[in-house]
Amino acid sequence: MTPQSTKSTYWQGVGAGAPFILVIVPFALLFGVVASEAGLDIVQTFAFSVLVVAGAAQFTAVQLLSEHAPTIIVVITALAVNLRMAMYSASLTPHLGQAPLGTRALVAYCMVDQAYASSILAFEKHPDWTTGQKVAFYFGAVTPLMPLWLLFTLVGSLVGGRIPPEFALDFAVPITFLAMIAPMLRTAAHVVAALVSIAVALMLAFVPYSMGLLVAGLAGMMAGAQTEWVMTRKERAP
Repeated sequence: MTPQSTKSTYWQGVGAGAPFILVIVPFALLFGVVASEAGLDIVQTFAFSVLVVAGAAQFTAVQLLSEHAPTIIVVITALAVNLRMAMYSASLTPHLGQAPLGTRALVAYCMVDQAYASSILAFEKHPDWTTGQKVAFYFGAVTPLMPLWLLFTLVGSLVGGRIPPEFALDFAVPITFLAMIAPMLRTAAHVVAALVSIAVALMLAFVPYSMGLLVAGLAGMMAGAQTEWVMTRKERAP
């Protein structure tokens, strides 16, 4: 097999990230609109996206701010929503941990769900790739996503509430997470974690400030870890 160049893996990354444009654009537009309706001006909305670069956490923070939640609740909830980034980083470390510090810092800044999902699947499929090839793929996956996220956040803030509700931009939020998660449910532990977190989130939907989602996330992780432990014991049993 002919060795692949970093240029080749970069363009493979671009191809892997490109389908998510279909959800990134309405997702970013929706955030711009929601932030505008919550009272943020154009500069604040754009700065929010540039500095945070985390759609789910941004939506959560803006929603809580619009509900006049205490600042400490807003901060804790947004950080909790973003805890998944720590797990993403841990799973990418074996693949990108040998990259230069500056490169790793840029990867961390550009850490978005869609690029992570595309990259981790590609890295597991191509264990022979060098660190440079993997880095190139990751930045390739980010290329069609981050510029559009920033651009359409700005557009959404500019147009405000003038987008007709018939466009149903809010479809982008669940669709993008389904598109990322579905291919990753490959073991019993993954499936159990997903089902438990969904069930608990629904049961705790009445909890103020969406705090039930935090409990659901913890419950899902605990259930997944327990399932993994049980499966490992069964495999080791004589």
